[in-house]
Amino acid sequence: MEKIIIVGSSNVDLTARVRSLPRPGETIGGATLHRANGGKGANQAVAAARLGADVTLLTCLGKDASGEMLSAQFAADGIDTSRIKYSDTPTGTALIFVDDKAENCIAVAPGSNNDLLPEDVDALRPVFSEAGYLLVQLEIPIPAVERAVLLADQLGVRTVLNPAPMNPFPKELFKHLWLITPNETEAEVLTGIAIHGEDNARAAASRLFGMGVKNVIITMGSKGSLVCTPETAVLVPSRKVQAVDTTGAGDVYNGALVAALSKGSGLIEAARIATLASSISVTRMGAQTSAPYANEIENL
Repeated sequence: MEKIIIVGSSNVDLTARVRSLPRPGETIGGATLHRANGGKGANQAVAAARLGADVTLLTCLGKDASGEMLSAQFAADGIDTSRIKYSDTPTGTALIFVDDKAENCIAVAPGSNNDLLPEDVDALRPVFSEAGYLLVQLEIPIPAVERAVLLADQLGVRTVLNPAPMNPFPKELFKHLWLITPNETEAEVLTGIAIHGEDNARAAASRLFGMGVKNVIITMGSKGSLVCTPETAVLVPSRKVQAVDTTGAGDVYNGALVAALSKGSGLIEAARIATLASSISVTRMGAQTSAPYANEIENL
């Protein structure tokens, strides 16, 4: 099994379950409040670790109760927390509304996540030299993401970029990516091709190959995910479930995907495992609280 490095964000998620998402100026009463750990990097690290992967997480937490709570939960899930950075800035917080149809809207106050710097990535060089995969997102300062991608490529580590949330990202870095995993909206922003089905997704993947990316997975919700290499494209179907909360489902997918790759699965098989993991996650409330364990995947 190969080591995974995840460089990314950590947040505390405050989720209000409401009958419908509020419109501008509208107040929705009768909500129920759920507090949980979140942040795209942290969610992906927990998802990978719960499937038995060897995960080191580089993130920045505040020196506060929320930071202590997050760090303790990471350790309980078996994540290597020795490289976590601590800042005087409060730990990041996400405010989430989830309606009765499991749709959500999210506002994030990055807090300490903004203090993750390129030099923090440089300090991780000894761990990079032992790793097989790097998983990054775009919820931390882009200079830190750039440094991680370039360092990984320099040391022969395969980089997986989940381009979420969709922030400006230097296109010249695409040639350093082993895999990119956009959803339909992100793929359209990156390529200019609107994704309405498999044919559009294939065209978008082809355009991403032209930018230098080596492999592409475009996730398409209920339609499944299109797994593309330069030689082939395979649609991995979704698993139909009754969704309760879709928060963090994409993060669970990415964490499970890289966990499976680190344990020797091929790209298509890893996508199938990731699909099962994310299908379980949407049947539960929260982000990290919804991430399944290895035995749950095996039972399916």
